[in-house]
Amino acid sequence: MVKSAPSRIVLSVQNLCIQRDGQPILHDISWQVRRGQHWVLLGANGSGKTSLLSALTGYLMPSAGDMRLLDAIYGQADWRDLRKKVGLVSSSIRQMMADEETALNTVASGKQAMIHFWGRLPLADQRQAHQLLKKVECSHLADRSWGVLSQGERQRVLIGRALMAKPKLLILDEPCAGLDPAARENFLHFLQRLGRRPNAPTLILVTHHVEEIMPVFSHVLALKSGLVLASGPKRHVLRSKILSKTFGEPLTLGLRAGRYALKVIPRRRVIA
Repeated sequence: MVKSAPSRIVLSVQNLCIQRDGQPILHDISWQVRRGQHWVLLGANGSGKTSLLSALTGYLMPSAGDMRLLDAIYGQADWRDLRKKVGLVSSSIRQMMADEETALNTVASGKQAMIHFWGRLPLADQRQAHQLLKKVECSHLADRSWGVLSQGERQRVLIGRALMAKPKLLILDEPCAGLDPAARENFLHFLQRLGRRPNAPTLILVTHHVEEIMPVFSHVLALKSGLVLASGPKRHVLRSKILSKTFGEPLTLGLRAGRYALKVIPRRRVIA
């Protein structure tokens, strides 16, 4: 029997709608992510980024539409089990970690998507966790407790934790929130190296800062008031006109050495 080739589609969303208390949150969202692509989910506060992310991870039930994630179809698969196959780094996970837990145990806990690891760590899991700490450039933190790690170190350890289950998709939900400028730059360059590695998982970076879009990211989905404003290769989406609509302000986009920056165009004051 000839085996069929694995699908190159990592994520497919078709006509997704979400309503709460009669109020529309997401309207007719369609989006497709393929292997080899790294995406940015971009939008202002209230644009629907968090709701879309919650739907993808099974925490928010769609009102209409179809979702396919890693060959599993929403409504035909147990989304709770699927979460173990999707790496997620978010502030909510960061806040649940116990201060006394070591970085090694934090990484190892990702295998079963556990919080507050307890018990004896199997030798095979120890080896894998050590390898992942090396991969996220944090080998020296293995025995250090969560409570004394810097914010940047915590983010890298959480990525190691997310990689413990060998996900095909890694979602980074505003991972630079709370980082000082130096820590943010160090972390972003780490993401660049991570995304360039062979067999890297597909990355989805959720942000409202174009400055965080590193060259490794190839595509952008821009949301505005629960609608897809633009979607596709970043060279087509990252334009001053589109970003002005995305953020509701007149903006100009600059690009230098592969990094983006936005400037607000001052509005002319009308003198009566």
